[in-house]
Amino acid sequence: MKLVIMDKNYSSWSLRPWFAAKQAGIPFLEVLVRLNTPQTKKEVFKYSPSGKLPCLIDGETTVWDSMAICEYLAEQEPSLWPEDISQRAQARSICAEMHSGFLPMRRDMPMNISAHRSYGVRSTEVESDIRRIISIWENCRSCHADKGPFLFGHFTIADAMFAPVLWSFVTYDVKLPENSAAWLETVLSLPAMQEWKLGALAETEGKDVI
Repeated sequence: MKLVIMDKNYSSWSLRPWFAAKQAGIPFLEVLVRLNTPQTKKEVFKYSPSGKLPCLIDGETTVWDSMAICEYLAEQEPSLWPEDISQRAQARSICAEMHSGFLPMRRDMPMNISAHRSYGVRSTEVESDIRRIISIWENCRSCHADKGPFLFGHFTIADAMFAPVLWSFVTYDVKLPENSAAWLETVLSLPAMQEWKLGALAETEGKDVI
């Protein structure tokens, strides 16, 4: 199985299925296509019919779109979703909300792991996105804290879908309540996330990123 991704410093969509596969222990070959090179477009279309990455290639099966890849991974490792049907529905709902929503925050606070930025005054729309995301995290942690340190107790796709936001909140110095801050520390300290961070820093080494 081959997972084709883009730059680790910037590609939040690539991080999501990569992280899910790593945490689930599903082996894959990583293929990295660098952004903004003369060959980028050609390389992307070599793997992805949509012209976008990430893209998963498993034998004759090609899966594009981060959420679709995560669902494909869950077919192999069902524990990537909560076992309880109601919790599974909730997890899918917040993943779908992350996948399609929070556009102001994604526009103004993109993932940039190697940077630290003083954001200043955030727009009303961005502040609204931040409040909604924190409310999701706080609700999940309050309901499932007795089952483990992740949003639904054990690691699920929900943790993977919101993982890039954690990096953005660090980069842009977003203050979190205690439960959400603890979840952030738990996720960012995982070996897989540290591996991703090292890759991101290697990509930007020698560049002036502030």
